[in-house]
Amino acid sequence: MSESDGIDDVLDGGMRQSLLIASRIAETLARRRQELLRQQEQQDAQAAHEARAQLAAQRSAVQAALSPVEKDQWWDKAQPHDIATVHAVAEGWKDHDPVALGAAERIRHEVLSRYGIDTHDVGADAAYLESGIQTITAERARLEALALSQEETRKAAAEHEKAMQLLAAARVEELRVQAEKLAAEMERYQVPVEYLANTELAQALRRAHNAKTPKAVAAADEDIKERMFLIGKDGINGPDLDQLRNETTASVNGANESHFEDPEFVKAAKEMHEAKLLAEGGFKGSQWMSLEQRYERAEKELFARLEGVGREIENRVTANDSNRLKDQGLKAESTSAADYGSAERQEAFAASLATTGANETQVRGRAAAERSEGTHPSGAVTMGKGAAKARKARAGASMGAERGKGGPGR
Repeated sequence: MSESDGIDDVLDGGMRQSLLIASRIAETLARRRQELLRQQEQQDAQAAHEARAQLAAQRSAVQAALSPVEKDQWWDKAQPHDIATVHAVAEGWKDHDPVALGAAERIRHEVLSRYGIDTHDVGADAAYLESGIQTITAERARLEALALSQEETRKAAAEHEKAMQLLAAARVEELRVQAEKLAAEMERYQVPVEYLANTELAQALRRAHNAKTPKAVAAADEDIKERMFLIGKDGINGPDLDQLRNETTASVNGANESHFEDPEFVKAAKEMHEAKLLAEGGFKGSQWMSLEQRYERAEKELFARLEGVGREIENRVTANDSNRLKDQGLKAESTSAADYGSAERQEAFAASLATTGANETQVRGRAAAERSEGTHPSGAVTMGKGAAKARKARAGASMGAERGKGGPGR
């Protein structure tokens, strides 16, 4: 063996040893890599398992949330927010779950048929869909409420009409019974059955039916004739409120709309109206009360209720006059007693009244009172015990001048 062969052997042994070491290192690295790969695979499998579990849970929740859309009862009661919510869920899952895909199609069909909105145009914008459904629902509710109100009004009108028909039928039966009982009196005075609807005439006929003495018969006879005449003028139901209002306000100063809210005032106005018509028709009244007395009684009642208005006007006139005299106090004191009742002063006083809003009749009344009752202030101081005292003008005196206007002749 040569020397070179020994060196080669040494080198060959070193190489082998190095290769052996390298091989062992490689094996170690390979085992580590395989361990890492195995660990990675285990981690990936765990993560994948968890992901699949989460996905399954979410799909179950989605399917549970979308299950109501297949029921007609749910759609009948669903609110806009409920519909928008299931729409958003279905749109988000329809590419991953068959149930969501079917629900999305059902939602589109129901929303389109019920509200006229195509969910394809809305997309996944749940807020826009909810707003649209709310608007349509509110308008539909308004129309339904209006229709319900109109239906209730129609029903109420129908019920009212039915009630009126029943009342009319009952009234007809009542008049028929009265007509049978008062047949003799109705034939004597030629009274149609429908005239019995006039309460005053029906009462007069009953008085005639029950009359036992010639005096009672004569009184009932006069009442019936008067009522028949008035029905010929005003109809079975008598004058209406507008007729009385126009007639009274035209002939009585101070009467206005507010007075015709008082039943007693209206009653007095009607009595005045009837007394005037009867006087024009040649009637004289009864043995107990003439037409003139009836007119005066109604007139007195009217003016008693107008007295407050008359006092208010008179107080306003006298208050204005008093204030004017106070403002001119020094000048008034210098006026002589002889000039106090002069014609010039009376004319000036009448002119001052015209500025207060009083009418011509009221001005004349106050001027007359001033002439008859006016006393100079100095005269009031020197007036003795036996001197006549000035009379206080009666409230409403100015209107009293008009009381006989249009009334029956005295």
